[in-house]
Amino acid sequence: MKFLVIAFIILLFFMVYAFRSTFHRKTKAFPKNWHKLMSENVSFYRKLSEEKQREFQKRIMQFLSEVYIEGVEYNITDLDKILIAASAVIPVFGFPEWRYTNLSSVLLYPDHFNEELNFDKTDEKKNIMGMVGNGQFNKQMILSRKALHQGFDNKKPGIQNTGVHEFVHLIDKMDGITDGVPERLLEQAYVIPWLKLIHKEMEAINDDKSDIRSYGGTNEAEFLAVASEYFFEQPNAMEKKHPELYKMLQSCFHTNIQKTQ
Repeated sequence: MKFLVIAFIILLFFMVYAFRSTFHRKTKAFPKNWHKLMSENVSFYRKLSEEKQREFQKRIMQFLSEVYIEGVEYNITDLDKILIAASAVIPVFGFPEWRYTNLSSVLLYPDHFNEELNFDKTDEKKNIMGMVGNGQFNKQMILSRKALHQGFDNKKPGIQNTGVHEFVHLIDKMDGITDGVPERLLEQAYVIPWLKLIHKEMEAINDDKSDIRSYGGTNEAEFLAVASEYFFEQPNAMEKKHPELYKMLQSCFHTNIQKTQ
């Protein structure tokens, strides 16, 4: 019996060692040419200090080692990978040990698609830019490449950031339900104040008394995703126009976001 216990411990040790070795082999070094691409296309990254940029790079490569990205009827580019990974890292950059345990792959469609995941240009109902999969698409995210790139277009500040939007939904979903309360991020003491603030802000949106994108008034989950886009893309404006919401999201995401002067 004692021999079997020792044998089991040795086997377990080698299994853990093999897993760790495999993990480290999968995590590749950050390509040197990606720094330029990141600086040109991801304003969040561009505003970070050199030390924080190196940390962001590691998080990018970690994500890419754990999540498979596939292009639908076209080949994925380096910039596609960068923008998807940046969308994933930005909302959880304040959480060093974060892992998207509820995501295994991202499907990138060339354009918007419909509920049947068809992107035929002749289909007028082709209006979905991104979605977190359920059912047979559980642990998958589907994104429109066109919408993803538009969200990081520095020439059009303030436009919807589909990538960040969908990853915030994924974060919200990690507690088992997509309800606008990201319990993995939000301390329990803040849940009730957060819900009260959500409903106040949604009422303002639906009364056309807010500059927050109208889609945020749809429900609590969409409000969280839309408000998070605003927080990461236009922190100056949010802090000025919605100081209470800005402060709450700052606490939620554990980040002192770099604002322009």
